[in-house]
Amino acid sequence: MKAYVLRSYGPPENLHLTDVDEPVPGPGEVLVRVRATSINPYDWHHLRGEPVVARFMGGGFGKRRPNHPILGCDVAGEVAAVGPGVTRFRPGDDVYALVKHGAFAQYTCIPEDHLATKPHTLTFEQAAAVPMAAMTALVAIRDDAGARSGQRVIVNGASGGVGTFAVQLARSAGAEVTGVCSSRNVDLVRSLGAAVIDYTTQDFTEVARGFDALVDIAGSPPARAARRVLRPGGVHVVVGGDAGRWFRPVDHMIATTALGKITSQRVAVTGTPIGPASARGLAELTTLFDSGAVKPVVERTFPFAQLPEAIRHVETGRARGKVVVTVE
Repeated sequence: MKAYVLRSYGPPENLHLTDVDEPVPGPGEVLVRVRATSINPYDWHHLRGEPVVARFMGGGFGKRRPNHPILGCDVAGEVAAVGPGVTRFRPGDDVYALVKHGAFAQYTCIPEDHLATKPHTLTFEQAAAVPMAAMTALVAIRDDAGARSGQRVIVNGASGGVGTFAVQLARSAGAEVTGVCSSRNVDLVRSLGAAVIDYTTQDFTEVARGFDALVDIAGSPPARAARRVLRPGGVHVVVGGDAGRWFRPVDHMIATTALGKITSQRVAVTGTPIGPASARGLAELTTLFDSGAVKPVVERTFPFAQLPEAIRHVETGRARGKVVVTVE
């Protein structure tokens, strides 16, 4: 099979499209023919091995080279074969999953309990846009913000992959939603059902007040300024930092969490589960997709041969919604 193999950290050009052995599913595993994947900041952090400190903290990073040379965490495809003991899926089933690595390939093996049935209303390309971004948004909105009917939620970074899902999930929970984005994305965010603050003309921390939750994906405002938009007892949900590759996102989380200890407002740092918990979350999301309550926003689709170019596009930090790669 063909796969993109990363032998050393660096730019997207370090990904080499190479022939590798097709994996064989072991006990409890499912071999998935990947029909589409998508690009996430998670992927290019592992591509570049940055921030460098992460190389000494385990996980998918190695000190000098990646521990897992085939990157990619979003999978949408078809079951090609099943290993011993698999009972929930059979060849031909359409599935999707959030994995730690292995999606930038024509085939990948995934534990059965990490998989969910693909929404019937979504194409493979749309489904590939879901796992990492929508699961992150689901945890931020459902668990950390606790969004519900009658609440006011503001989403900073509303036009990106996580942001477009966060706006829709908060709306589906019954909350009144305001999205913060640039001028070029105002129409998009408004179409998702949110009121809009254009950060190129207004500082949202100066004009927004009384919100129950701030879901801070962009990480652009200083922690103290961001807290001004919340009512007493509100929650500041930190989903990430800016596009910097070194310490700014980490600094932002630390500063926000520290401030939360001396104010009446709570701070939550969103984590994205990968494994059985993500499969359960994807099953919950499937219901929302098939009902039409939530829809993936796909800005652009690249062919598999142009996957490095797709990563470069996401690295700019200007993508609207998700960038998807079809796998021939």
